[in-house]
Amino acid sequence: MLEVPIYTPVVEDYLKTIWKLQQEEDAPASTSRIAEQLGLTAAAVTAMVKRLAEQQLVTHEPYYGVRLTGAGEMAALRIIRRHRVIELFLQEVLGYSWDGVHDEAERLEHAASDELIERLAKLLGDPARDPHGASIPSAEGEIDRAEHPLLADVPLDRPVRVLEVTTGDADHLRYLGSLDLYPGAGVEVTARAPFDGPVSIRVNGKSCVIDHAMAARIRVVDEVTGT
Repeated sequence: MLEVPIYTPVVEDYLKTIWKLQQEEDAPASTSRIAEQLGLTAAAVTAMVKRLAEQQLVTHEPYYGVRLTGAGEMAALRIIRRHRVIELFLQEVLGYSWDGVHDEAERLEHAASDELIERLAKLLGDPARDPHGASIPSAEGEIDRAEHPLLADVPLDRPVRVLEVTTGDADHLRYLGSLDLYPGAGVEVTARAPFDGPVSIRVNGKSCVIDHAMAARIRVVDEVTGT
């Protein structure tokens, strides 16, 4: 296991947020988006980003954005690993629903030791993905960075399998769960309305309709090509 310095929960929350924004937007994270995600003022975020830059955890160019350094990314991946392993443990061992694991993991991720996380990971069989299908970073800081297609873009009648559901909203997760749209579910898009209209799908052989925005929150693997 790679040794990573221990940072305060506040620093870890910043690093995790910046990492996620970088992945979502494929660009440096703006201070306004960081503030929005953390529920803080832009002034507070700017001051903290300056401190993170002094610790060489981020680089910040005014009007351009914030990007993690190598050290910052390793620290972010460490806390993301903790969060996702805990989520899976809560679901697989303690019976939490997939819409109820996030908030519990948020409370536990900073308190758990690295040894505990590695013991949990071993107990779970060294899992690759969390309950929502998100890649779990390895203890060495490696993570699946492959770009997987969105259900919203899948050609009609092409058999695919749900890989990851990217929404963290509990209501969204409960709704998708009611349609059996969990990771591993077999799906085909049977019709797609124009102008980002509703998407008709067949999930494990059962027909239903979801809106385009929700279909764009689901990443899939092509059953034919395996990608």
